[in-house]
Amino acid sequence: MIEVEVRGDIEYAIRQLKKKLQMDGIKRELKRREYYEKPSEKKRRKQAEAKRKLRKFRHRKA
Repeated sequence: MIEVEVRGDIEYAIRQLKKKLQMDGIKRELKRREYYEKPSEKKRRKQAEAKRKLRKFRHRKA
């Protein structure tokens, strides 16, 4: 659960909420679920995510 405390400036609270949503990956998930994704597309996306994750992990080690 994401919470943002509002003390006065609502614009600041909205920015904080957007930042937290982006960090948790919720915005990306909502965008992805906006349309139906065929199983073959889902598999391809998952493989691409795994490649990116592995590349990032290898880059961090080197």
